[in-house]
Amino acid sequence: MFKTARMRKIRIVTLDKYVAPTVDALHESGLIQVSDISESIQQDPELAELVIPSKATPYTGKLSSLLMKTNGISELLGNSLSEGHGLKDTIMSFISPDMPVQKDIEKLDTAAFIEKAEETLAKVESKTSVIEGKLSALDAETSELKSNKSLAKRLSNFDMDLALLKDSKYTSITVGRINAESTSEIKNELSNLTDELEMFTVPTDDGEIITVVTLKEFNDDVYSTLRKFDFEKIEIGNVEGTPEHVISSADSRLLTIESERAAVKGELRAVAEQWDDEILALKEQLENEKDKNEILSSFVQTKDAYILEAWVPVKDTEKVEQLVESSSEGHCAFETIEIEGTDDEDVPVLQQNGWYAKPFEYLVDMYSPVRYNEIDPTIFVALTFPFFFGFCLTDAVYGLVVSLIGVVLIKGIGKVKESMNSFGWILVWSGLWAVVLGLLTNGFIGDFPERIMGYRLPTVFAPVEAFKHPDTILIIAIAFGLLYTNLGFIVGAINNLRYGNVKEAIGSQICWFVFEAGIVFLALGYLMPAIGMAGMALGGILILATIVMLIWANGAYGVMDIFGYMGDVLSYARLLALCLATGGIAMTVNILAAMIDSMVPFAGILLAVLIFIFGHIANFAFQVLGAFINALRLNYVEFFSQFFMSGKGKFEAFKASRTFTKLK
Repeated sequence: MFKTARMRKIRIVTLDKYVAPTVDALHESGLIQVSDISESIQQDPELAELVIPSKATPYTGKLSSLLMKTNGISELLGNSLSEGHGLKDTIMSFISPDMPVQKDIEKLDTAAFIEKAEETLAKVESKTSVIEGKLSALDAETSELKSNKSLAKRLSNFDMDLALLKDSKYTSITVGRINAESTSEIKNELSNLTDELEMFTVPTDDGEIITVVTLKEFNDDVYSTLRKFDFEKIEIGNVEGTPEHVISSADSRLLTIESERAAVKGELRAVAEQWDDEILALKEQLENEKDKNEILSSFVQTKDAYILEAWVPVKDTEKVEQLVESSSEGHCAFETIEIEGTDDEDVPVLQQNGWYAKPFEYLVDMYSPVRYNEIDPTIFVALTFPFFFGFCLTDAVYGLVVSLIGVVLIKGIGKVKESMNSFGWILVWSGLWAVVLGLLTNGFIGDFPERIMGYRLPTVFAPVEAFKHPDTILIIAIAFGLLYTNLGFIVGAINNLRYGNVKEAIGSQICWFVFEAGIVFLALGYLMPAIGMAGMALGGILILATIVMLIWANGAYGVMDIFGYMGDVLSYARLLALCLATGGIAMTVNILAAMIDSMVPFAGILLAVLIFIFGHIANFAFQVLGAFINALRLNYVEFFSQFFMSGKGKFEAFKASRTFTKLK
C-alpha cells in the first residue's frame, strides 16, 4: 500500500531456435518490462566482446506497412458506422457503450500470419477501393460544380453564354473585378495600348466586372496595366451557358449527387457492418505481432543465442523463469540483478494499491510518476481528496448527483476505458462525502428544506452548521490542514533520511515540528498560569532553535520559509470559502425563485421554476469544478511539495493487447 512493488532485473539467455516462442510467451503473460540491454553490456567489457546488437526481424517492415493500411481501412469503416450520430448517440456511448466482441484467433508464426492478413485486407480492399473511387469522383464533381456556381453568381449580370469569355485561336479575353472609381482611368490606359482592343464593364455589388478582348500578342500588356488598379482576375474555366443556366444546372446536379453519395455511403456502411469487427481484430493482431518482432532490437545475440534484459516484480520472478523454461524446453539460463541499495532513480514503478485506493493512482500520475522505493502517497490522496471535495461542495443533493455521474461512468464507458472507470470511482467517493457533510452542515440545495418546504433536516449537527458557525468550520479546516501538512513533513523526513539527506530533512521537515512545539508552549504559558513563564521561555527557545535550523540548512533567506509554512497551513481555509460559496449561491437562487413566485402573478411560478433549475445547474457546475481543482491543489501544492520525489516512469509491461481478440 505505502510502498511500490519491489523490482529486480532479470537477464535471460535462450537459443536462437527458441527466441520466438519465448518472446511470444512473455508477451502474452505481461509480466516483464523489456529494457535495452546495450547500456548494461557496455559496462561489462568481457560480455561486450562476445555479443553483437540484435535487430528487429525482417518481417517488421511488412507488418508496419500492413498496419498502416489496416488503420486506414479501420478509420474509413469506423467513420461510416459513426456517421449521422448526434448528441443522443454521444451520450449513450457514455451510458451504454458497445462492448467489443473478442474474436477467437489461432496462434500462427509471423510468415503465416502475414499471408492471412494480406488475404483479409485484399478481400476488404476489393470492396472499399471501388466505393472510395466513387466517392472521390462525386467529391471532385461537387467541387467543380460549386466552383462553376460561384463563378456564375459573380457574373450573374452577364446575359450571355459564359463560354464566349474563353480565349480563341487569335484573341485573348481577360475578365476580372475592378473598383468602380477606377473604371475611366483604366479605359484610358488600355485604349493607349492598341486599337485592336475592345472592353466593356458590368456593375456589381462590390465594384465592376471588366472584360477586355484583344489580340493574343497584347494579352500580357493588358494584364500588366490592369494589375496597377487593384484588379482581381476571374478564371472562366470550362463553364458553358448563361449564369442563370449554370446555377440552375449546378443546383440540380448537386441534389442528384447527394442522392448518389447517400447510396454509395450505404454500400460502404454495409461493408463496414460486415467487416469492421474483423478489421479491428486484425489491427490488434498486427500491433501485437509488430511489438514482438520489434522487441528483438532491444536484445543482443551471439551466433546461436539471444540475451534479453527486463524489469520484473520480485513476486513474479519465479513465474517468469517457469514460463521461459517451458517455452524454451529448458534451453535457457537466468541471471537476476538485485537493485536494492543501488541508485534506483531509473527503476520503473509498479504501484500496488487496494481496490479502494487504486482509482486514485490516476490523480497521482497526473502530478508525476512516483519514485521507486519512495512512499506511495496514493492512499493519502484516496482518503483526503474525496473529503476535501465534499468539504468544498457540502451540499447533499449536489453530492448525490456527482455520485450518480460516477456510477454512470463505471457502469457505462468505464467498462471499456480504465481511466473512465477510475474517474467514476473518484466521483462516487467524492460525491458521498459531499452528501454526508451536506447533511451535517445543513446543505441541501442550499437552504431549500427550510426556505421552501418549512422543514429542518434532522441530520444537521448544530455546532457545524455552515452559515451559523463558520468559525467552527474554519477551525476544522485549519486543523485538518495542520494534520495533513505534518503528515507530509513526516513522509518527507523519512524519504530524506533514507537517501542520506540529513540537512534537507532538518531544514525542510524536522524544524517545523520544533516550531510547532514552540508555538504550543508559548500558548500554554500564556493561557495556563501553572506553566507561566517557564512554558513561554521554552516556547521561545524552540522557536529560536527553528530559526537557527532554517539558517543552517537553507541560508539566511531560510527564515522566510516560516511564512511559506504559515501560508501552506492557512491555505486550507479555502475549504471554508468554497463551502460558504456553494451554500451562499444556492441560497441566493432559492431567494430569487421565492421572490419571483410571490411578486409576479400567473407566470411567476413558471419563472421561479426556471430560475431554480438553471440557477442550481450553473451553481452545481461551477462549484463541482472548483471543488475538484481545490481538492487537487491541496494535495499537489500543500501536501506533495513537502516530500514528493518524482520517478522516471511507470512499469510498462511487454504485453499483448486482447480487447478484440483471444487465443483459442
